[in-house]
Amino acid sequence: MADNQADKNKKQTVSAEEGDVLSTVKNLWPYMWPSDRPELKLRVVWAILALLAAKGAEALVPLAYKGIVDILGQPDGMETAMWLGISLPILLVIGYGVGSILESGFMQLRDVLFASVGQHAVRQLAHRTFQHLHALSLRYHLQRRTGGLSRVIERGTKGIETIVRFTMLNTAPTLVQFLIISTIFTFAFGLTFLAVLVVTIWGYLYFTIKASNWRIGIRRAMNESDTDANSKAVDSLLNFETVKYFGNEEMEARRFDGAMGKYERAATRMWTSLGFLNFGQGVIFWVGMIVISMMSVNGVMSGDMSVGDFVLINMYMMQIYRPLNFIGFVYREIRQGLTDIEQMFQLLDQDAEIEDKPNAKPIKVTGPVLKFNNVKFHYDSNREILKGIDFEVPAGKTIAVVGPSGAGKSTISRLIYRFYDVIEGSVEIDGQDVRDVTQKSLRTAVGMVPQDTVLFNDTIEYNIRYGRPDASDEEVREAARLAQISDFIESLPDGFNTQVGERGLKLSGGEKQRVAIARTILKSPPILILDEATSALDTQTEQEIQSALDAVAQDRTTLVIAHRLSTVVNADEIIVLRDGKIAERGNHEGLLAQDGLYAQMWNRQREVDEAGERLRKARETAGSEGFISIDKDKEPSQ
Repeated sequence: MADNQADKNKKQTVSAEEGDVLSTVKNLWPYMWPSDRPELKLRVVWAILALLAAKGAEALVPLAYKGIVDILGQPDGMETAMWLGISLPILLVIGYGVGSILESGFMQLRDVLFASVGQHAVRQLAHRTFQHLHALSLRYHLQRRTGGLSRVIERGTKGIETIVRFTMLNTAPTLVQFLIISTIFTFAFGLTFLAVLVVTIWGYLYFTIKASNWRIGIRRAMNESDTDANSKAVDSLLNFETVKYFGNEEMEARRFDGAMGKYERAATRMWTSLGFLNFGQGVIFWVGMIVISMMSVNGVMSGDMSVGDFVLINMYMMQIYRPLNFIGFVYREIRQGLTDIEQMFQLLDQDAEIEDKPNAKPIKVTGPVLKFNNVKFHYDSNREILKGIDFEVPAGKTIAVVGPSGAGKSTISRLIYRFYDVIEGSVEIDGQDVRDVTQKSLRTAVGMVPQDTVLFNDTIEYNIRYGRPDASDEEVREAARLAQISDFIESLPDGFNTQVGERGLKLSGGEKQRVAIARTILKSPPILILDEATSALDTQTEQEIQSALDAVAQDRTTLVIAHRLSTVVNADEIIVLRDGKIAERGNHEGLLAQDGLYAQMWNRQREVDEAGERLRKARETAGSEGFISIDKDKEPSQ
């Protein structure tokens, strides 16, 4: 959207602190007055005009009521009070009713006109926040709390609607109404009445502002406890199976209840403070009301004022009380709304760690050749991960990276995708530093089959098509066939329309992995990364999927990051990492002949595999004698 793009790199600080409200409203102005939607601007203008008309009609209604009271209070005057042959009291009653109807009608017209403006502001901010979240670095998302983040966005979008609506359509017109009534008081009743009115309004607003500022800290505490409770709930439900494995339902319930207890205490304080605020406002207004009423009664008793004037003053005071009370409510809501959106705008102020350079161009892939040039990298400056890595993956070849846990294998794939930037050295594709090209084009050129495949809570077809959303149905089915999963899909009652569940939990590990392979086949990238794609699978499933991976990697520049060495024996070159450095490199036979780290890892894995095979056979034998054998990756799909 136009405003989003214009302000993309500008900080828009929002604070609920005292003194920051006007600057905050200024920062929110693009959402209230959308420059890319002239028809919404026109609606804002018409809504304000409708509100002003309603306020004007509201100010005239008491004058008609005063006239009715004065005429009815003089029985001899009722007979002569005629206008166009109609009794003047009747005309005033009609005018009183018509004015009230016009006020109500214009107020409703205001709400109708402004509805789309407020909702557009909510949509605009939510869209910008969603885009910004995807622009933030992997480092940020590894530290975030999903449930808490969703709560921040939910409160923020509601807060922006509150602020936009109240500041645009209530605050300024209410001040206009004060001005109208103050003018009438001055000319009709004198400066003394005006002085009492002004003192009452000033005292009311002063108390409201001070009390509302005091309540900001309580609101923040309530928001924090609400965020914490929602985070715990979402985290527990995402790990439903783990909770069941350990029978910790009661523990999870206690954790959630503890967080909700904090929310309960903060919310109770919030409502208690609101009662104090409302009571204080009422005391201040009714003291002013009593003083003005006593003055008007004295005026009637002295003959300087009529009974109609007494009624007029009381009606205007009640008219003032409604917007005055509403101004207090508006201020409370605006401050509360600012508190709610503070965290959202802090989120929007969060800088993206990885950004395209101003002159970045789309990557040009010909070979492609992938190259690491003396790459050094760390997540934390106290612990270096890669300590000068040099290697090249020739076009169409397969290079494998292996090594003990913590050696820096998976970091290599993250640097290729530019989830992080190297500290020293460079990562190049066909001679182009990945920092000099656009992230979108870079990630289009690279395909990934990860170890932990997480699917969207949608259909199998949707998850495969995610690799290339504009692919045809035939291409989706061909990708499934090449990934050796089409037969399984066709055997399901709903076929490709089968729902996979949250994070793909309705599929087994091998089935999820085949969907991921099909998704990557459909994307058809020139560079392929297999990041421990079979390490979490049993031996039989691994062998089945390995053949599908080999088919995907054919004629592609492929980097295999492996834990199970049996998956890389056919690689053109194997690079062995240890403590962030290349310890050995060569093909499978050559590395075994060196009798170094790779040979040690190979022998250890063979021992583990042989022990696992003996255990499997023992279980099969035990199963034939009445025991139950369980193979988790062969359980039926739901």
